[in-house]
Amino acid sequence: MSEAFVDDLGALLVTGEPGVGKTTLLDAAAARARQRGRLVLRATGVELEADLPFSALHQLLLPLRAGWDDVLEVALGGAEGDMPERAVVAEAVLALLRRAERPVLLVVDDLSWIDRASAAVLEVVAREVAFLGAARLGLGSFFRYGDMPVREIRPLTGEAADRLLRQRFPALPAAERERVLAEAQGNPLALLELPTGPSRRLRELFAPHVRALTEPARWLLLLAALDTTGDRRLVTDAGALGDLERARLLHLDDATGRLVFRHPLIRSTAIDLSTGAERRRAHQRLAELFADQPDRSARHLGEATVWPDESVAARLERSARSVLDRGDTVGAVAALTRAAELTPGPADRSRRRAAAAYVGAHSIGRLPPARQALPVPRGSLQIAVTAAHVLLNGEGDIDTAHRLLAGALADDRTMKDAGRAAVEEALYTLVSVCFFGGRPALWQPLRAALDDDSSEIVRLSHDVLADPARLTPGVLDRLDAALAGLPRETDPAWIIRLGLVAQVTDRQDACHDALERVAQGDGLAVGLNAQMLLARHAYARGRWDEAQRLADDAAARCREHGYVLLALPGRHVQAQVAAARGDDRTALAIAAELLHWATPRGVGLVRTYAWQVRTVVALGRGDFEQAYLHASRISPAGTLASHVPWAVQTQLDLVEAAARAGRTEEAAAHVAAVGTAGTRHVSPRLALLADAAAAVTAPDDRATVLFERALAAPGADRWPFDLARVRLLHGERLRRMRAVTAARAELLQAAETFERLGAEPWSQRAAAELRATAPERPGGSALTPQEGEIARLAAAGLSNKQIGARLFLSPRTVQFHLHHVFAKLGIRSRAALRDALDRP
Repeated sequence: MSEAFVDDLGALLVTGEPGVGKTTLLDAAAARARQRGRLVLRATGVELEADLPFSALHQLLLPLRAGWDDVLEVALGGAEGDMPERAVVAEAVLALLRRAERPVLLVVDDLSWIDRASAAVLEVVAREVAFLGAARLGLGSFFRYGDMPVREIRPLTGEAADRLLRQRFPALPAAERERVLAEAQGNPLALLELPTGPSRRLRELFAPHVRALTEPARWLLLLAALDTTGDRRLVTDAGALGDLERARLLHLDDATGRLVFRHPLIRSTAIDLSTGAERRRAHQRLAELFADQPDRSARHLGEATVWPDESVAARLERSARSVLDRGDTVGAVAALTRAAELTPGPADRSRRRAAAAYVGAHSIGRLPPARQALPVPRGSLQIAVTAAHVLLNGEGDIDTAHRLLAGALADDRTMKDAGRAAVEEALYTLVSVCFFGGRPALWQPLRAALDDDSSEIVRLSHDVLADPARLTPGVLDRLDAALAGLPRETDPAWIIRLGLVAQVTDRQDACHDALERVAQGDGLAVGLNAQMLLARHAYARGRWDEAQRLADDAAARCREHGYVLLALPGRHVQAQVAAARGDDRTALAIAAELLHWATPRGVGLVRTYAWQVRTVVALGRGDFEQAYLHASRISPAGTLASHVPWAVQTQLDLVEAAARAGRTEEAAAHVAAVGTAGTRHVSPRLALLADAAAAVTAPDDRATVLFERALAAPGADRWPFDLARVRLLHGERLRRMRAVTAARAELLQAAETFERLGAEPWSQRAAAELRATAPERPGGSALTPQEGEIARLAAAGLSNKQIGARLFLSPRTVQFHLHHVFAKLGIRSRAALRDALDRP
């Protein structure tokens, strides 16, 4: 691939899991390009450097430093001056590259971790010059590759992995070789490292190497991991560097003079294996080492400090001014927010928090320019709310928005001057931040800020959204009472907020008319919110064409008006429809887009959208192990996450996937967790899903009772896709119990619903089950229903393992049945199955 790319240079992005060989391919392409006379400029994204503006661009263009013009000198930190616009920087970069003595190839590894400013410039530059980038699969990035060609580097096949292992480790015992092959799953780096340093998980691949280091070597490794720049000043002990180079973890690059990690996993492993005290001590040392770089030193000092310290807070405030002058609004807000946290005095703490809010609000031009003075306007709670809206809906910066709001609501001085309306808006904005953040710890400051004067909608939102898996009857009674008043409600914001809570508890019907009124009204933002909720309702009720139309229109209008975060629930609905209808390419592309945006920003709910879509795609394909892994990302088996609405809505997905993948213990543990949480009483739909999940893991006699109870849930037909899936599961179980007539009745109803919805993968599965219940052929050579189904799946190309997963059989049992099938049909191989089955 590297040769083909260099022979026809353009732009290309390669993706793949860690260790799959992306960097090796980039190395090969770079070497070939140099042989062809190209000037190769390289940079590598660094996770902890993603908040340093133009850090990746500086690394990329450093070999051409002599040719930097005034724009690049200022942008890349070589001179003082007003920070130029990113479009101007992009033009300066292109001009620099055009002046180069040779044609240029830009190579950027780990695009997932380059900073936002560099990403914006490279998006422009990559259209004009030869560009090769690599990004980890499943991680987002600030770099938007648009229509750039993307090539996924997949793990090695079983045969290739075995060949590599035999070549590199010829003396490895057969049993050990099989273990390594099973654990590595075709990952080349794991194949080469596991035999010498075994680890059960790829992410822990380098942990044994780090633990084996001397104390000085581990200390240097931690300093390099936390600093991210690779500055050679970190090396004060040549022996420690020698230890790291011999361990092949880190080395000093002679060409650049920078410390370079052999693999990005080593950096994260070094940090993960350190204690909090060690990290704080390392940050303190880094602050001292780089005292000549005030902003860099202040950032490290802020991380090293635990207790309030005015001197540290003041340094962070000065750094915020400097960062803001360079155009990094988000960095300035983060520095001021941390400064406020470390401020001992309440007056200065309020002032710095208000300044952070003011700067954040300025980032979309809602307030006058805030540069040197960082003034403190009156009504700082309102300003904090404005800034949090910007950070959430524009940047997607969950953590800074949360710190800003939580700090303002806990500040007595701020709250004393705030009116009740401002407090309510701040509380609900914090609800939104917590909901999209998707982490339980985010909810605690909101819980502490609630008081007797808090409105019912704020209280309901907290009580439902913070833990939708464990709702009490009292909370649900309050919700139903609020919904009863919706026909008389005229406040669009109230309707939207209640609509979200209703959606999580399957009470969308009660909100439909009110949401229609809001969607048809004049308010743009509330109208789009209403349309998103209506799209979700239409999908749940089986009106998928309507859901698609609403989501398409709402997502397009969000993009038109710059509502980045608001568009994503609509994209999720689009992906849900595509996944259920078997349009895997569209569904997976949207899921990748959601992860791409949400992962670097920590927007947990949007990541959950992507995992839910991937789960449904895998279930439709019959890839139950993959479906289980995706569903487990939403909520691990045996646990119902307290902060994720989809944890209860995808309970059947996880249990079915686990059971069919042979993970019976995990399936049973999840059923037990659902039972303990008591989700059945929340809504008829959750009763349907909970009973069906329990039936999947139950013995036959108990399963029948549970399936019948599930199907008898009041109003279950309001959720046609869910109901049809439960009928399919019931029919499959009845067929295995040889209750053929009863099985056909359930399967026919399921097939009819799937066909009406256009759920193609599920229609095919129901049809296959129905064929297996067809009357036997006359004559002694007739296949049993079990044999007939196995034969049809084998004829379709499924392996014994895949057939077993679908039919709850072991691969050995499948092979036993196929042996009888071949004998009855008078054939000798799978290749003859299709023709034999088609014979009358």
